[in-house]
Amino acid sequence: MRVTFLGTGTSQGVPVIGCNCPVCASLDFRDKRLRSSIHIEIEGKSLVIDTGPDFRAQMLREQFNKLDAVIFTHEHKDHTAGLDDIRPFNFMQKKDMPVYATTKVLNQIKREFSYIFEEVKYPGVPQVMAKTISKEKIFEVEGVKIQPIEVMHYRLPVLGFRIGDFTYITDAKTIAPRELEKIKGSKVLVLNALQLNHHISHFTLEEAVAMVELLKPEKAYFTHISHKLGTHADVEKQLPDHIRLAFDGLKIDIA
Repeated sequence: MRVTFLGTGTSQGVPVIGCNCPVCASLDFRDKRLRSSIHIEIEGKSLVIDTGPDFRAQMLREQFNKLDAVIFTHEHKDHTAGLDDIRPFNFMQKKDMPVYATTKVLNQIKREFSYIFEEVKYPGVPQVMAKTISKEKIFEVEGVKIQPIEVMHYRLPVLGFRIGDFTYITDAKTIAPRELEKIKGSKVLVLNALQLNHHISHFTLEEAVAMVELLKPEKAYFTHISHKLGTHADVEKQLPDHIRLAFDGLKIDIA
């Protein structure tokens, strides 16, 4: 399995419009963060988790020319707004794009992208196949088994996903004991770490580190990072060797 971090930023991205803080003004490419999303290559399949507003730019940067399915963590715009840009894959692959999400998330997508789901469609709109998933059941995407993991984004349920020894979680503030059991044994864990100070709906850096120490993966990467966390270089100096900050374009291989 190869995981590519398409974006590692929070909802506003980094730099933030109009901000001149040291992070937003940084010249380090690792401090340029598009909205959070990952691409997974596994068993010859090409999967994306979340299509944020930067999805088109992310696909062009990485030069992916195949996409077998899209999986959504939740309905917030910074995770769904780029759905329209699956159209080139429709044209290239000459088939509808399977889109996996909970009923609640699919209903929100159908409201926000109503033109995709019209009975009589305008020519050229994205072609999708809506696939309902549940937090309760493992599901398969093109033969790849995926374990949903429910986390809470304040009061909003969000799904993380485990594929083999890899677990991806974003937009979490709390994780119930039952869901923690689904994560345990992961060799590689990706977790959100928004900023240094308390936030109502995201792990802080300290909380994310504590969660990693509880779950004990071999390696952990933090994502969904805001400009309030600090520069990549400065924060990395504070982390244990087995925890790294992810950055846009980072690729990790998992045996």
